[in-house]
Amino acid sequence: MNTTWVIGVGVALAAGVLLGYVLRHMQLERSIKNRQAEADRILEQARGNAKDIELAAKDQALEIRNTAEEEAKERRLELSREEKGLTRRRASIDRRFEQIDKREQALNKRQSTIDRRTNELEQRYAETLAELERVSQMTQEEAKEQLLEEVEREARVDMVRIIRQIEEEAQMEGDRRARELIADAIQRVASDHVSEITVSVVPLPSDDMKGRIIGRNGRNIRAFEQAAGVDVVVDDTPEAVTISCFDSVRREIARRAMEKLVLDGRIHPAHIEKIVRQVGEEVDRAIVEAGEEASFDAGVPGLHPEVIKKLGRLKFRTSYGQNQLAHAVETAQLAGVIAAELGANVDAAKTGGLLHDLGKSMDHEVEGTHAALGAEFCRRHNVPEHVVNMIAAHHHEVEQDSVEAVIVEAADAISGARPGARRESLEQYIKRIRALEEVANSFDGVEQSYALQAGREIRVIVIPEDIDDLEATRLARSVAKKIEEGMQYPGQIKVTVIRETRAVDYAK
Repeated sequence: MNTTWVIGVGVALAAGVLLGYVLRHMQLERSIKNRQAEADRILEQARGNAKDIELAAKDQALEIRNTAEEEAKERRLELSREEKGLTRRRASIDRRFEQIDKREQALNKRQSTIDRRTNELEQRYAETLAELERVSQMTQEEAKEQLLEEVEREARVDMVRIIRQIEEEAQMEGDRRARELIADAIQRVASDHVSEITVSVVPLPSDDMKGRIIGRNGRNIRAFEQAAGVDVVVDDTPEAVTISCFDSVRREIARRAMEKLVLDGRIHPAHIEKIVRQVGEEVDRAIVEAGEEASFDAGVPGLHPEVIKKLGRLKFRTSYGQNQLAHAVETAQLAGVIAAELGANVDAAKTGGLLHDLGKSMDHEVEGTHAALGAEFCRRHNVPEHVVNMIAAHHHEVEQDSVEAVIVEAADAISGARPGARRESLEQYIKRIRALEEVANSFDGVEQSYALQAGREIRVIVIPEDIDDLEATRLARSVAKKIEEGMQYPGQIKVTVIRETRAVDYAK
């Protein structure tokens, strides 16, 4: 019985083990099937995503290709225009070379005749000179030295006297007439004084807003700086952040965008890009409106829309604290008044005065002086050539072709040099004073020099044994010319050379 019971138990155990194995095998197969189904689902989803990505990449590649084709087409058109211009210039140069060749041939014929006559004259001159030396019993060098000493002594006295007389008369008459014209022009053009230096500072409702502007790990402030192209300074200044950028237009866009973000309260990268884009469009419209308003105020209608747009950018540009758009309008008004008083072309003078600093709206984008950049830009947009010359020549970079160009230069100087128009920082003022004295001290014979009247006058004291009266006059002109060529300054600088001679003796 025990054996039978043991066998029964063994059979039961074997059956249980077999049943457990079967159940475990079935559960494992079910798990494998579930995992296989999940893997198939993930694989199908990945294939769908890959197709979407592939389609987006193809669309982007097609868009890039279309853009490249458009740019290449524009480039080919531009190259074609340049090639036509070069062809015309080459033909003009060839014609000039032909004219030069003809003139050279004519000059060669004349030169041969001149050479023959010169030889005859030299021979007669030698014979006459030999006869004069025999009669005077002096060599040519001795006679020349004696004559030059006498002539130089008399000429120095006469030259100094005549130069001083002419300068006094010209200065008296020029000062009188200039005072009348400038006083009348300034009185008829009412202008504000220069505004104080302002920093692009955005006020905040509380210091907690600084943390929201910075964002987690600085992502918000980085997104803002990248979208607006500026630097945002978050320092210890209470309830304020500072926006810094060389481009005044971008700085204005960033300032307005920051104010809107602070007022709205939603500060995250996507919203930042949207607000910066919207504000950029608003500023573009404000620039066009400012240019149109300036054109109307100056009395210069009919300008090209691109010129109006560049002119409006000057609203956000300052020089020594003076707003450049207000300076352009003031210069146009002054030029118009002076042109009317002198009987010149008033409309041309106004246009040249309004556009003379147009290059300052683009001089940070390309290489070149603002006068040259403004002139080239206006030439491309159908501004008359005589007005282009006024723009290019108002800093004497090219020759002035008309009296209106001189009037524009004078009006520019009046607008920038009148009291209250501009100001300098203390550091710039000290540098300019030192530079003035260094220019004067660089000349031989100068003992000391002093800059007076806030750098509007330089007095140069010379060594009387080294510098005579005539040389003192030349020195004043040389110092003034070197200051004009090497320095930038508003208004004019008076150069006074002082030469003092003392005779001392003792009664014994």
